[in-house]
Amino acid sequence: MSILNVEHLTHGFGDRAIFNDVSFRLLKGEHIGLVGANGEGKSTFMNIVTGKLMPDEGKVEWAKNVRAGYLDQHAVLEKGMTIQDVLKSTFDPLLKKEERMNEICDHLGEADENEMEVLMEELGTIQDELTLHDFYTIDAKVEEVARALGLLDLGLDRDVTDLSGGQRTKVLLAKLLLEKPDILLLDEPTNYLDEEHIAWLKRYLLDYENAFILISHDIPFLNEVVNIIYHMENQELNRYVGDYDHFQEVYAVKKSQLEAAYRRQQQEISELKDFVARNKARVSTRNMAMSRQKKLDKMDVIELAAEKPKPEFHFRYGRTPGRMLFETHDLVTGYDEPLSKPLNLSMERGQKIAITGTNGIGKTTLLKSILGLIPSLSGSCELGENLQIGYFEQEVRGDNRTTCIEELWQDFPSYTQYEIRSALAKCGLTTKHIESQVRVLSGGEQAKVRLCKLINRDTNVLLLDEPTNHLDVDAKDALKSALKEYKGSILLICHEPEFYQDVVNEVWDMSRWTTKIF
Repeated sequence: MSILNVEHLTHGFGDRAIFNDVSFRLLKGEHIGLVGANGEGKSTFMNIVTGKLMPDEGKVEWAKNVRAGYLDQHAVLEKGMTIQDVLKSTFDPLLKKEERMNEICDHLGEADENEMEVLMEELGTIQDELTLHDFYTIDAKVEEVARALGLLDLGLDRDVTDLSGGQRTKVLLAKLLLEKPDILLLDEPTNYLDEEHIAWLKRYLLDYENAFILISHDIPFLNEVVNIIYHMENQELNRYVGDYDHFQEVYAVKKSQLEAAYRRQQQEISELKDFVARNKARVSTRNMAMSRQKKLDKMDVIELAAEKPKPEFHFRYGRTPGRMLFETHDLVTGYDEPLSKPLNLSMERGQKIAITGTNGIGKTTLLKSILGLIPSLSGSCELGENLQIGYFEQEVRGDNRTTCIEELWQDFPSYTQYEIRSALAKCGLTTKHIESQVRVLSGGEQAKVRLCKLINRDTNVLLLDEPTNHLDVDAKDALKSALKEYKGSILLICHEPEFYQDVVNEVWDMSRWTTKIF
């Protein structure tokens, strides 16, 4: 049974086409992975099917009484709301149904026989729905899910705007699970989640009976939970049965077959054109030339898609720093309350270190305290000599209306336009991306712009806070290679062991130093 039908979908932003005549059908129980490079339109597709965005052309049809739950990578939580408020807001539609049920009960005394029958039927449907979605055990249900995701330890009365990126994702995920939707729509759910909760989400999706659509660049995660891949490329959407690894095999074969067919056809076209050119002027061969010309005119010409620029990252190594890069003396990190015990850490030249640990434990806060971006609660951090620090921030807030070119020019005013465009193109951005405002780009494209700034500076130590979030597979591979080649030192926050294991030579587990209990 079809849950969602998308027919002849066409959409774009300005002169940048995203989809061209795309059709899609979601069947009951399908576990779909939606994949493609950054900027191909995966999040846009999700916004269209959920009704947040109107397509230029085409229609989107949901089956009757289907409830979709959407975990958005850019979801915003309002200030002043507590975790409990957010979780309880899940049940707002059910509260409205309860109001309607009470209205029906009040009206039953005045209704005639025919009307009574219709109202009773509606009343039964509402009661079934309330029971199905655990309406009568709301508080217990909220507590159960909050405990499973570690939200009880944070305190349900905590303001959602005080939470870290990962904690906010957990709150939104908990809200989604409480909704018990018929279909789950998940946009990069593993971003900001730590290893423990990624494993929990993996188990949840494996046992999930209904359908879901998952956008993710986390390949090991995709391989374990999906059975169908939809690949988004060059304004098209193609279906492949199996996991991501199987899709890559089939896609490679399909691509080589198309290239072979293209070469054969081009050879044939060349021979036909040559024959026409040589024979159209002679009376004796004119008819044969015209027949070949007709064949040329009717030919359905194979077109190869333009190759997307593959990102390349090469970090510039500056001057050699002193032996000691930084040293902390009884450093206590935090904002209103301590997040860590007094820390006595040090990092020497040539070290490459990964920082791991649960969300909200204080990884980002430690990085910012070392850099002096936020004051520590007590203790001090002493930076070494001749440091050239490159800092990649996890989240950049704000509505950035500058174009990519202007964004880079602010940091490198001496560059020519050619140098700016060339630097951005090397990071895998096309001309249309480069000329667009930063705010209309996808999360992965915005990350590439920030990485572009970083690789064009001389650095001798890199402080990277979740640099793999939002990046597509090619960009992730390129970044990994660049970090392995980098001659300087690295302090990296990351939740993907398969990414950092080959890069670093030491791991710091923040859970050993935290004051928090998770």
